[in-house]
Amino acid sequence: MLRLPDHWVWDSWYVQDDNGRWHVFFLRASRALHDPNRRHRRAAIGHAVSTDLRSWTLVADALVPADSPGWDDLATWTGCTVRGPDGRWYMFYTGVSRAEDGLVQRIGLAVSDDLATWHRRGTEPLVEADPTWYELLDRNMWYEQAWRDPWVFADPSGDGWHMLVTARTNQGSASERGVIGHATSPDLLTWTVRPPLSTPAGFGHLEVPQVAVVDGQPLLLFCTNAVADPLLADQRIWVVSAPSVRGPWDVASAQPVAHPHLYAPRLVPDGDRGWALIGFLDHVDGTFVGEITDPVPFHAPWTGPDPRPAVAQPR
Repeated sequence: MLRLPDHWVWDSWYVQDDNGRWHVFFLRASRALHDPNRRHRRAAIGHAVSTDLRSWTLVADALVPADSPGWDDLATWTGCTVRGPDGRWYMFYTGVSRAEDGLVQRIGLAVSDDLATWHRRGTEPLVEADPTWYELLDRNMWYEQAWRDPWVFADPSGDGWHMLVTARTNQGSASERGVIGHATSPDLLTWTVRPPLSTPAGFGHLEVPQVAVVDGQPLLLFCTNAVADPLLADQRIWVVSAPSVRGPWDVASAQPVAHPHLYAPRLVPDGDRGWALIGFLDHVDGTFVGEITDPVPFHAPWTGPDPRPAVAQPR
């Protein structure tokens, strides 16, 4: 596990460098806050390295909130890191501002030559919610404007890049508007917001989305702690398949991945062991833990088109 004695650790994402070392970027906030519910407004992006996804060496933080005034001067939240065609590393991350009391989420970009030293690209956000398809801040509908947790991947045909986003559509019941937001780019720098890649299916939001191809099957992994159906309230990690990594994703057919304490996991290739989930331990016996787990082996949980009756199990 990655446990820091003085900081809580939660959402994380992973990338491997040219030397085979793994880098984890993660949200962190001081345990001196005492109440873990306060951590979100104090979040910075930490960084650690490993050769085996199990033993981690903490290094300097990757990104902290910007100086005020700024669109990301309150907290920096979950993102992803990819290698660009120019050889540089691109970190897409979520930011919130003091001016809006952290209620409006936007996506920004930082770049690095070595995965260690990061610089924001510009002073403005890179991608924002488009009201053509997505809900903007409306406290009568939801407690925040959801536009966060970017997951970026190259188009398999070589036609630019895709970004998946935790978002909410601008139509339907307030408790069921969660969708997978979508944007595209030819170059990782200029982005066009597109219609969502899913339709509302009983989730208030679909957090930390990720696409991966596991055992030849394109999968969408996401989490939620906001489910309209009370019978599904204990199911928080979900997975669904599609014909392509470009979706569309039939979230209504998603099935839960059973794990009692894990949240916001990522699918990570664990060498000869196959695929694994790595996330953070949330609440155990009513107490927030805030540390990253060792890899939990994972396999594609079904072969048929309608997986919902089964429960995906870590191996």
